[in-house]
Amino acid sequence: MTAVEARHGVADGYAYCRDLTRREARNFYYGFMLLPEPKRSAIYAAYAFARLADDTVDSARPRDEKLAGLAELRRNLDASAKGSASGPLWTALADTIQRFNVPLEHLGELLDGCQMDLDIGRYESWDDARRYCHAVASSVGLVSLEIFGYSDQSARRHAADLGIALQLTNILRDLREDAERDRIYIPLDEIRRFGYSPEELFAGVVNDAFRRLMAHQVARARECYGGARRLLPLLDRRSAACCAVMQDIYSGVLDEIERRDYDVFSERASVGKARKLAITARYWAKASLGR
Repeated sequence: MTAVEARHGVADGYAYCRDLTRREARNFYYGFMLLPEPKRSAIYAAYAFARLADDTVDSARPRDEKLAGLAELRRNLDASAKGSASGPLWTALADTIQRFNVPLEHLGELLDGCQMDLDIGRYESWDDARRYCHAVASSVGLVSLEIFGYSDQSARRHAADLGIALQLTNILRDLREDAERDRIYIPLDEIRRFGYSPEELFAGVVNDAFRRLMAHQVARARECYGGARRLLPLLDRRSAACCAVMQDIYSGVLDEIERRDYDVFSERASVGKARKLAITARYWAKASLGR
């Protein structure tokens, strides 16, 4: 293969990841758009990898097939790191790993977190649930940080906070869907402490105990977003704008959950497209004007 042919293959791979991200990342895509190239394409590749891993464990296939799927992802990830991967996603990911010196441990941790979804359906404490959130989300935040670029080592802690905040928001938004998969990510000790029960959660019961439980989780998520805000001054303007858009959109999901008095069972909480565009435009203007 000539160098021109190789670059053409990489370009096709990034185009594939871009199209997948545009189609599937209804919230993240708005922030990604603010990144310059080649960071934007690299983020698309990282998202496509994370999406494939998530879809592998969330599919309706038998557990042994899901485990086989994760094993295949690990093999393809290893091949990408060695430059011997094939297929559009893996070609793009291989280029991203090489171009931005992305540590494989972060991508591997994401797969470890996805395996937790197959092995663990309940988390007794927040420490347990936090470890899961770190595996499936902070890992992606740390991959993204390598793509953004940083010099202050504290950025790693704040990027991890952002991943946990985003994942906890997803957990609260998706309680019904996760219950249908027999998964509860809210800590069981906190469910008991607030006078609620897993059985009520599976039945979609919204009562005062549930509202108190959810208010506690929302407050925790907002605290994590507060830590994540400390990341922004440590990034270049466009990367900071990307993160700020994602934070504001996902904080808007928390606002919507509160507006509905914590009823996340009747309808999925979301932020409208007009509001997403307004948030994106505001941070694009700030990044462009250097303010």
